[in-house]
Amino acid sequence: MSDGKRKFQKLVYTFKPEYNEVVPDNADRDYVVSPQAYFRGACEIPGSQYNVGFQIFVKPFFLDKFPHKHEQDEYLIFLGGTFPNVFDWDAEIEFTLGKDGTDEAETYVITAPTIIRIPAGMWHCPLNFKRVDKPVFFQAALMQGCFGGTYELPTGTMEMYYNGPIECVLEPGKKCNTCKKCLTADWRV
Repeated sequence: MSDGKRKFQKLVYTFKPEYNEVVPDNADRDYVVSPQAYFRGACEIPGSQYNVGFQIFVKPFFLDKFPHKHEQDEYLIFLGGTFPNVFDWDAEIEFTLGKDGTDEAETYVITAPTIIRIPAGMWHCPLNFKRVDKPVFFQAALMQGCFGGTYELPTGTMEMYYNGPIECVLEPGKKCNTCKKCLTADWRV
């Protein structure tokens, strides 16, 4: 290649540290170890249909209060955050599958390393890290190119997407506003 670029460079993403940009209800930012690592899907590798975060919770925190659903499957992974022993666990986390406040909702209490599959279109949450006496490694892996979906808020149902405090891949120097144009970008270009 005469220009010095590698043929598949767009398929390689090097993690950048991220810090809490928004903390709900004026909570302390120290509920989770920072920096955190995220792979924000198509806005970081064009064409990607995978979005994942890597966080270590060290204090109780009500992470997600509102039921929502996504267009694709999501997997929530809860492991002990005292590496290398991911089974070193002392926490209690409540998570709801099905639409909260309906007959179909089921709340699970997570007291050991667990993975949960949330099929596309399934309502889920709240997600509450109620007790965290030992660090918890949390990973939310969504099989779509941008994080977000349909949320049931006190003001009504709303579609919302969020890519974090990152730069736009299509307009360098501009903060990502989750326009989703990168979802149709091709890594080959």
